[in-house]
Amino acid sequence: MYDFLVGRDEEVVPFRARQLRNLLCNLGPSFIKAGQVLANRPDIIREDYMNELCILQDDVPPFANQVAFQIIEEELGQPLEAIFSKISSETIAAASLGQVYRATLRATGEDVAIKVQRPEIEPIIYRDLFLFRNLASFLNGISLQKLGCNAELIVDEFGEKLLEELDYTLEARNIEDFLENFKDDPTVKIPRVYKNLSGSRVLVMEWIDGIRCTDPQAIKDAGIDMDGFLTVGVSAALRQLLEFGLFHGDPHPGNIFAMHDGRIAYVDFGNVAVLSQQNKQILIDAVVHAVNEDYAEMANDFTRLGFLAKGTDVSPIIPALEAIWQNSAGKGLADFNFRSVTGQFNKLVYNFPIRIPERFSLVIRSLLTQEGICFTLKPDFKFLEVAYPYVAKRLLTDPNPALRERLIQVLFKDGVFQWKRLENLITLAKENVAKMSSNPALKVKRVESSRSLQIQNKLDLTDTIKDGARLFLFDEGIRRQLILALTEDSKLHIEELADVYRLLEDEIDIPSVAIEVVRDLPNVVRDLMLSWSNSVLSDRSL
Repeated sequence: MYDFLVGRDEEVVPFRARQLRNLLCNLGPSFIKAGQVLANRPDIIREDYMNELCILQDDVPPFANQVAFQIIEEELGQPLEAIFSKISSETIAAASLGQVYRATLRATGEDVAIKVQRPEIEPIIYRDLFLFRNLASFLNGISLQKLGCNAELIVDEFGEKLLEELDYTLEARNIEDFLENFKDDPTVKIPRVYKNLSGSRVLVMEWIDGIRCTDPQAIKDAGIDMDGFLTVGVSAALRQLLEFGLFHGDPHPGNIFAMHDGRIAYVDFGNVAVLSQQNKQILIDAVVHAVNEDYAEMANDFTRLGFLAKGTDVSPIIPALEAIWQNSAGKGLADFNFRSVTGQFNKLVYNFPIRIPERFSLVIRSLLTQEGICFTLKPDFKFLEVAYPYVAKRLLTDPNPALRERLIQVLFKDGVFQWKRLENLITLAKENVAKMSSNPALKVKRVESSRSLQIQNKLDLTDTIKDGARLFLFDEGIRRQLILALTEDSKLHIEELADVYRLLEDEIDIPSVAIEVVRDLPNVVRDLMLSWSNSVLSDRSL
């Protein structure tokens, strides 16, 4: 503030930011963790300070080896030599709350990673949280004015996540949950956890022998198709976010690896976040509203997700959202990237009473970090060119009724069926399948892959066609609009319908689907549909 008042704010910002980072390091683990969190909170701290604090996510000093080894022996109740035939003399990685060693199990010869918590950290964390909470009470007035919530709530969210990370038994459960979620996915590797060798301060996991995602040349030398691997990575991230509602909150380059068989591997599950079913659906709604350019509903999505306090007037935010999205999307997918949108969104957050809930700050950080890794591997990488095909495939193939409803929202605009959108969705979905198919992990394990994942050479749209046909036949409003669209410009819409049919003719047996759809219909309609199916749909020339 002093620098700002005397007019030298900009010139000393880099120095002040380094001062802040060093100060947090000297104050200990709670403050380091707070700095890491602030590095992803544009609603609290300005961008130039955020960039400096990002260094804290990768550069934390380790503690002494003999202290770490003593903690392992205390936690496991045995000498190191009794359990491990070999253990690394240096740390593999060091973080604010713990550090990692590589070891070999004496009993089986398996290589494992040992995560050890910093000594006597728990009372330090509780003391610091007490200090943070008391300080926050003095800042409530400013926080309510600027963010629409009190500072104590922000500290409580931070404290809750921090205390969760202190409990390694909870991290072990997180790993088991991720293993369950991805059990049928041959493209994702989650390490096993050795619960019999783990406790609240020590966690022993399967060693991941992968290639760091900061080394694109090594990935190419391993014979891994880069586009296929990037598609696998983005799809895995979006599955966590939109399908499972349990996602990795800290996917920095040290926590993500490329396996030699083309799989993507995740490690370090201390920092995960959970999204409710409602929040997952609202996020998909937000994607739908973005596709439909419905900025008023996008603003309402912010309130529903907790970014804005209930009752907040969203009207001033609507033009800002429109400007951000059109400025980014208007350039086309080729020039769109998540970081550019987030940079503009940060300004929006700073100028309006928007508060980012902790779980969504993790979402933003997770997506930004993973996009950054993708840029390292492929400088011209386009996030949405991979993400949109995944979302398209999910909308078209997921039988969830809520997603079926959102598919209808995408396909109708102002009551008129959008044939071109349907064709685009199918094209994008097929692109996702084609890119995934190029991954060597799928070539080896395609036979074992789960039908529910639909990782195959063909896109299974059977359920989509059935539901769409039923909707057309039973929903009077949709039927009227479709007929109106066909009669208003019959030639144009029939040509579009023919284009969609050609996209599908190699993927699905449409006549048999039509027969199945009409089984439950009244006899007159059934006879009509069967006649139509036999005479028209069986004609491959349409």
